[in-house]
Amino acid sequence: MSRKTIDHLLADSIVWDNHGCMPLRPGDDSFLPQLDRYYRSGFDVVTLNVGFDGTAWQNSPRLLALFRGWIDRNSDKYRLARSVSDIRQAKQSGQLAICFDLEGGNALNGDIDMVALYYALGVRWMLMAYNKNNLLGGGCLDQDSGLTDFGGRVIDEMNRVGMVVCCSHAGPRTAMDVMARSKGPVIFSHSNPSGLWDHPRNISDDMIRACAETDGVIGINGIGPFLGANDNSAATFVRHVDYVVQLVGPRHVGLALDYAFDQKELSNYINQNPDLFPPEEGFSDGMKMVPPERLGDILTGLRGLGYSDDDLRAIAGLNHLRIAETIWKDII
Repeated sequence: MSRKTIDHLLADSIVWDNHGCMPLRPGDDSFLPQLDRYYRSGFDVVTLNVGFDGTAWQNSPRLLALFRGWIDRNSDKYRLARSVSDIRQAKQSGQLAICFDLEGGNALNGDIDMVALYYALGVRWMLMAYNKNNLLGGGCLDQDSGLTDFGGRVIDEMNRVGMVVCCSHAGPRTAMDVMARSKGPVIFSHSNPSGLWDHPRNISDDMIRACAETDGVIGINGIGPFLGANDNSAATFVRHVDYVVQLVGPRHVGLALDYAFDQKELSNYINQNPDLFPPEEGFSDGMKMVPPERLGDILTGLRGLGYSDDDLRAIAGLNHLRIAETIWKDII
């Protein structure tokens, strides 16, 4: 399926990658021009990571300042997505809309008031924990003790300000606790089904069903060890999408490639943090990923399975847009 065909199919739609990874180095914006790869591949919106539990919490505000400043200086091509209206205006203007995410509650530094600050700066979803336990709850690569009291109060605050609650990287007990606590839809921003490929970072059918019951969305990621035996083929990615669709329907599936633009930085993180990235679980220098340019192949593969235009539009971005329309609030 060519870019021309994608444009025809999705002309009145929104195509959204809900998790992309630029370098997490304050002061270094050298990779940001590569955001154009999303737009040229057919995406209208991307959610960029501005920190995870393995980085110093102070880096996240600095990265938000860096990214926001760069977007402002390049407003002919890019727009900060503070609202759904910004996303629609960006689409009409031929700009790529950008918002932000946080991978883990360590970015709060134990201060619940940081939730509203991050939301005001453009963070639109945050997950509870990144692989290991923290003040909010349990990680998927740790002895998961469940959502903490502080984590519950953080969820209440996220619900209040309009920040989407995410369970990717959380342990199964914590994830179930989170979905029971949140008053609105909960997402697994970038998680794949363990029923298709068994990996501790992937999620069970029960977790997928529980997410759908909140009217949430599971974003399928393109990381090789989570798709298969370090498999980043479009065909395998499509199988993961289809597995979740067959379980809970196309309303609850989206795209979140988790593509890291600086492979060297990623390799350094993996090598320096074996506790967060255990090599026995497939984390390595040679970890493959599905790049943004594979969007057309993914849609072609889904079309080959009989997916309708409406289903493709939903999976490509309208499901993420529905979450934003439901949860995001005006800046407080």
